Amino acid sequence: MATYKIDPAHSEITFKVKHLMITTVTGSFTKFDATLESASADFSDAKITFEADVNSISTNNEQRDGHLKSDDFFNAAQFPSLRFVSTGIEKKSDDSYVIIGNLTIRDKSRAVSLKTHYGGTVTDPYGQVKAGFELEGVINRKDFGLMWSATTEAGGIVVSDEVKLFLNVQMVKAA
Repeated sequence: MATYKIDPAHSEITFKVKHLMITTVTGSFTKFDATLESASADFSDAKITFEADVNSISTNNEQRDGHLKSDDFFNAAQFPSLRFVSTGIEKKSDDSYVIIGNLTIRDKSRAVSLKTHYGGTVTDPYGQVKAGFELEGVINRKDFGLMWSATTEAGGIVVSDEVKLFLNVQMVKAA
């Protein structure tokens, strides 16, 4: 069984949400950890755990980040992390997978599917074996208790319920 840990210096955990239904705001988590365990070289039996520090959320706007950490959204004081644990993996082709697992935000867990592109495995100049993955998925924020909502004077929605997830991940094989 090989164990891989996420390389935070070469990974990005981002999300996108519509604002006023006309533009998209991008956010990210800057502190996170992940482990992948697999006995097979093609990762078809991978078991993945991921956790992000909610207080590390960044949308490049301090006021908005504070609002996201409040009870209107993540409630970082009571629920300081979000977590994903894989429950299965479907290999679609040599470089395409669907990872299924349970995502927990606040105190709500829901099954999610993440389309995954396997970029390959290489040995870096320092002898470390690294594997690269790009994952994407869509969740409804209200399924996880992120209920805040507002409408404009004209009746438009301020923040969409749909949140798109994008993860670019480099995993490092443990020695």
